Amino acid sequence: MPLRPTAGLSLALAVLPLAACAGPLNLPRAAATPTHMAAHQLCSAVFVAGLEPERYYREAVATNVAPVKAFLSHHVDREHGEVTASFAGMIRSRAIYRGETGCVVVQGKLPPAPRIDTPRPAPLLAPIAGSDVVAPADPRLAAALDHAFAEADKAPHRYTKAVVVVRDGRVIAERYAPGYGPQTPIHGWSMTKSVTSTLVGILVRQGRLTVDQPAPVPEWQAPADPRRAITVANLLHMQSGLDVGDSLTIGLKDAVSPSSQVLFAEPDMGAFIAKYPLSATPGSRFTYANGDTLLLSRIVRDKVGGDGQAVLRFAHAELFDKLGLEHAVLEQDAAGTPIGSSHMWASARDWARLGLLWMDDGVVGGERILPEGWIYYSTRLTPGSERFGYGAQFWTNRGASAGARNRPHMPPDSFMARGAHGQYTIVVPSKRLVVVRLGDAYTALDDIAAVDRLVGEVIAATDAPAA
Repeated sequence: MPLRPTAGLSLALAVLPLAACAGPLNLPRAAATPTHMAAHQLCSAVFVAGLEPERYYREAVATNVAPVKAFLSHHVDREHGEVTASFAGMIRSRAIYRGETGCVVVQGKLPPAPRIDTPRPAPLLAPIAGSDVVAPADPRLAAALDHAFAEADKAPHRYTKAVVVVRDGRVIAERYAPGYGPQTPIHGWSMTKSVTSTLVGILVRQGRLTVDQPAPVPEWQAPADPRRAITVANLLHMQSGLDVGDSLTIGLKDAVSPSSQVLFAEPDMGAFIAKYPLSATPGSRFTYANGDTLLLSRIVRDKVGGDGQAVLRFAHAELFDKLGLEHAVLEQDAAGTPIGSSHMWASARDWARLGLLWMDDGVVGGERILPEGWIYYSTRLTPGSERFGYGAQFWTNRGASAGARNRPHMPPDSFMARGAHGQYTIVVPSKRLVVVRLGDAYTALDDIAAVDRLVGEVIAATDAPAA
């Protein structure tokens, strides 16, 4: 069965006509999902990333809404910083740009847009490259990039947008598609989950959160509520037991599940997920679900001050600014909760900087950002995830799993942040390598075979004597 490490959105849209009778949403609500998605994604692409809207729509949106795209229209209003989308002239969505927190679909009254209100300190992480694109000096690295950007004449396409290779803290090779460059924010999709894990880890280091404590979710505090047994660790490892659907395996049931619906149809994503009951004992079953990460995101919000302004300040002061992430935008829902399952935009070099933090167990510039051992904890294989090779908001080759066997060119100590349509930040500590690949791939399993080959070719080139 196909896998896609995000909300199973494409299939959700494919069964819109069935949603009225087969799923928890009625047809008008289900029909709003593609318009919300198109408006939000185009808004972020244009106003966060500065991309050309029609090309982005064609390569990154149209395939996701293919079953209903004939009924969709959209309009970009650059003067007012907003995008509207319409479904068959009946459903209209409007997404607006809100600066440092990206775009949000308007589904009611919005609080004031958060703003950076403190000076940004000098980063702890040394520069990884100059302002110019770093062309590979080694012809073997150049060939690896050629392979990564190779494109078929017909669908399915991979639409590679950026590849960055970092060794020993410096970029040794990078390439970008036309219209993209070192400063272009690119949508990370579920790579954002690894960023959420990092924010949780910072709270743990600060003593504001404990992984083995019950998750501090207000809706679960009644003495007889069985969800009180769900811990922060259960959420990190996708073992909450909540009946919120599966965001990996694609089928009719999952296509109309809350896990597929929450990203674009809900203004308060954490509250939406928190109302669902258990379908398994917490800790007993692995199910990759966006809902678990969205609850972690709301916990982060509540722990740092309870609103979007506090989240923005915390993310920058404790992570982004320390790493020197100059082009990272972690989007928020209308309740000020970071959309931590799927919606951070960042440049390829920014993603590589995160990879360097993860490679060094959360230490940068001599300062410990994450608790000691946090990355080891996050990249141990979660029982029940052997088919995929999953840890705690990271994918991993550590431990015997079918997932690791499907990535044979990635060494056993490697792990990755991974997102839909071929977003990868791969960390190989034993080789002191970080490899970032970003794009809009619709090839099998999010282009994992080509990305695995890329890593293998990079390792072969960097291990070999200079040509």
